[in-house]
Parts: sequence; C-alpha cells; structure tokens
Amino acid sequence: MSESFGTLGEQDTLTIRRRLPGPVERVWAHLTDSDLRGRWLAEGTMELRVGAPFALTWRNDELTDPPGAQPEDVSAEQTMASTLTEVEPLRRLSFTWDGSGEVTFDLVPAGKDVILTVTHRRLPGRGMKLDVSAGWHTHLDILADLLAGRPPAPFWDRWQKLRADYEGRRPA
Repeated sequence: MSESFGTLGEQDTLTIRRRLPGPVERVWAHLTDSDLRGRWLAEGTMELRVGAPFALTWRNDELTDPPGAQPEDVSAEQTMASTLTEVEPLRRLSFTWDGSGEVTFDLVPAGKDVILTVTHRRLPGRGMKLDVSAGWHTHLDILADLLAGRPPAPFWDRWQKLRADYEGRRPA
C-alpha cells in the first residue's frame, strides 16, 4: 500500500502519482486491456482511437479476497459511459468520466519502473471529491500490489479508511 495521497488543485482537479514496477508496456496493458484493468479498476473493452465510446464496469467487491466490508449505500456493480479523448500509446490515455469530468493517465519510464500520474479534472461536489480521491488511491494501491506480485489489502476496508483520511485532509 502507498501512503502517497492525491492532491486536489485548481478547478477541482485531483492528481495522484505512483511508481510502479515496469516496463511501460506492462503498465499500459493494465490501463487498456479490459481483463487486466478489471483486476484493479473496472472492465470495459476500448477501441484505442480518439472519439471511441466505451463503458467501464466496476465490481469492487471482486478486486480483493476478502473484499472487506462494503458500505451499505454503495452498489455491488456500477457502469459508466465514457469516450476516449486522447490516445498516445505507452505515454498518455484520456477519457471522459461521465458526469464527473475527465481522467488522464500519463506514463513516464523511470529505469525499471514507471511513474503513473492520474489526473481527474472537474470533480463535482465534496462527496464526489472524497469518494474519487479514496477510490483512485485504493485502486492504484491494488495495481501496484498486482504488478509487484503482492496480495492487495481488502478493497472496501482500505477505501473506507482512505475516505476518512481524505475527509480530514480536505476541510469542508
């Protein structure tokens, strides 16, 4: 698990970085391949071209074993329509995040590792900012664990702890 918290900047933009085991081709595959992405974030087949629509489907209780205690007000499955807005293989991937902005993944090789920066722009409302901050943090921790060959911590327990941590870091 990483203790590298995301930062909330201008225009309601969350930025969060992780140093991940490379090479960059492997990290890129975990961003773009539905089966690999489904192990740490959400499934959904992408046609890697600007303007291509796709859907992401989250099943967070399937990401870790055990999944932890799922909050009662969160559904077991969520699907979101998205559209690819930028595709630079092995370097950058951007898409709309239906109803809550746009997400960009930037990859920079760093020796045997890769620096992955996630930027989520135009986050609406305090609750969404807290949920998304804790969500990206937790999902990226799972990705780092998977790439390093470590078993990830229970998703929901980690997410709830991080949501409380982010709430304390971001006064109302």
